[in-house]
Amino acid sequence: MLDRKFIVDNAELVKTNCTQRGVTADIDRLVELETQRRARLQEVQELNRRANEVSKTIGQAKDPAERDRRKEEGRRLREEKDTAQADHDRLESEVAAIQITIPNLSHPDAPVGVDDAANLEIRRGAHAPREFDFRPRDHVELGEKLDLIDLEGGSRTTGHGFYFLKNEAVLLELALQQFAVQKLITHGFTPLTTPDLAQDRILEGIGFLPRGPETQVYSIEKSDLSLVGTAEITLGGLYSEQIVEAERLPVKLCGISHCFRTEAGAHGRATRGIYRVHQFTKIEMFAFTLPDQSDAMHQYLCERECEIFDDLGIPYRVVDTATGDLGGPAYRKFDLEAWMPGRGERGEWGEVTSTSNCTDYQARRLNVRFKHKGEKGTQFVHTLNGTAVAITRAIIAILENYQQSDGSIIVPPVLRPWVGKDRIGGA
Repeated sequence: MLDRKFIVDNAELVKTNCTQRGVTADIDRLVELETQRRARLQEVQELNRRANEVSKTIGQAKDPAERDRRKEEGRRLREEKDTAQADHDRLESEVAAIQITIPNLSHPDAPVGVDDAANLEIRRGAHAPREFDFRPRDHVELGEKLDLIDLEGGSRTTGHGFYFLKNEAVLLELALQQFAVQKLITHGFTPLTTPDLAQDRILEGIGFLPRGPETQVYSIEKSDLSLVGTAEITLGGLYSEQIVEAERLPVKLCGISHCFRTEAGAHGRATRGIYRVHQFTKIEMFAFTLPDQSDAMHQYLCERECEIFDDLGIPYRVVDTATGDLGGPAYRKFDLEAWMPGRGERGEWGEVTSTSNCTDYQARRLNVRFKHKGEKGTQFVHTLNGTAVAITRAIIAILENYQQSDGSIIVPPVLRPWVGKDRIGGA
């Protein structure tokens, strides 16, 4: 979350940022309540000081009546202090409820717009979209023809939005995991397998709503646990309530996890096949940095995503995400959109990865701080996340871009050591 003092001191800037992000937050009310809270806090402290002073003088009074008078005065002051404290705590809760709805600030270069229509393309990958001499099929047709994806089976056993991967699609999933993890290890990332569950306080710290009608995650009844929508949640929570030595930063983590998402409100938005599903596997990058390192780390994570998809031979573009499409914690976000030739009438771009710089927004909620050796003070770290590979969407891009006129699929050369073959299907 944003620092409360910063919000009060920069109320107009924060209001403008909320407008540009399409977020409703009562900043004026927060400023009013926070002013009252600070006054109540001073009152509590003053009453407590006076009560302590009176308490110290009780034993000094020789007259019993005077001692009783001082005891009564001490009780009265503490009762007034307790009343003021209760009022302070009520105001604190009201301020916090507004504060948690306020999004992060936006990077000055982030395009201003209400949705992804305002996203700005900033670069293309090494491979241009392929010109087909036949009508390209989409991944659903290819998956059915080659017996790679069973959507009906997933719907029968679990419900719409679930699926079975079969045969070579399973090998592609495992190959993509191995390829991405091995590449990130060479770049100094520490690999981890993460829990599929996290405490609700960790989800809230990262910026997810674990409960309520707008939640994107599945919560576990009679517990404070929810299934994670991304390893960003567990990787970010790994250092919650911790102080990290500044000399250790940046910390670069690579998490392998299942991801579970309700996809509430996503009806009609690229729901065909396995593009938008309720469960998938993802390789996630996460970094903790010093504040002055985060902009460079954000570019670095984007470069890792580009390197992976260049090596896979997939055409893509990178877009700078508009303010209205950023999501609450993100200061700036880059989306990598792969060309999907089977999508729509003539092919379309589809998001396959994203990377966000969340500055100290998540760290403030999770209380992740750093300190320099020999110094007493601490500061909040900056956190960043980036998808290395979301398996289902990467499989879509591979099937559709590597399809051949006979319906077979060429396996990207970098994946062949794990898939064990050069082609799926065909003669």
